[in-house]
Amino acid sequence: LLLMQQEQNLTKKKLKQISAATIDRLLKDEKDRYRIKRWNHTKPGRLIKREIEVRKGISWDENQPGFLEIDLVGHEGGDPSGEFAFTLDATDVCTQWTETRTIRNKAAIWVVEAIEDIRLNLPFPLLGIDTDNGSEFLNRPLLAYCQDHSIKFTRGRSLEKNDSCHIEQKNYSIVQDTFGYHRYDTEKERNLMKIMNEKLRLYTNFFQPSMKLTGQKKINQKSIKMYDKAKTPFQRILDHSLIQEEAKQFLKQLYEN
Repeated sequence: LLLMQQEQNLTKKKLKQISAATIDRLLKDEKDRYRIKRWNHTKPGRLIKREIEVRKGISWDENQPGFLEIDLVGHEGGDPSGEFAFTLDATDVCTQWTETRTIRNKAAIWVVEAIEDIRLNLPFPLLGIDTDNGSEFLNRPLLAYCQDHSIKFTRGRSLEKNDSCHIEQKNYSIVQDTFGYHRYDTEKERNLMKIMNEKLRLYTNFFQPSMKLTGQKKINQKSIKMYDKAKTPFQRILDHSLIQEEAKQFLKQLYEN
């Protein structure tokens, strides 16, 4: 019994001295066994790539509501085989207003249908969309849809995640944080996700404040990022002079309800 107590005390002493990095290193193989592998679902859309311009600083007026970054998040749960649900995630660069829609797969018909539903529910006109270079976006149906509705269609540069930084952070903080990393591939699951999205848009846009990067400055050779005051997308819309008063009143009533 005395020997067991001495071993326990020694173990406790070692645990108090071990660093977090050493723990991670020792448990790496064990953690890898349970980690869900994330798959990249983006397949290059080469056929009409030259017809869609790369978004540049002058392509958009980022102080004007209505320019959305859009992306798809796959819910394959580590198994990319067969058909599974996707979430189409869209966020307005100016106000950070975010909409999510569940779609059956990433076929163009579902992507266009989701963007149309988002356009009809935005509190401001949809002026432009910016996507990655995946074939689910760079296709004739979506290009024709944008042309029919006078929507500016741009794309980011290949392999440049920072070109879509606004939507990339929403993919994690909103979509993955809500639905996790499980596989959803049945109609029942998709219907439940759609119900959750109806509540999620209210929770995100009315009750989740965020800060926007306003600039950077160097102090003693160190780069310091500067942010504005934290506000919800709802508050940013109320403060914006270019958004119609009717839309603001509608959102105020929705918020009170």
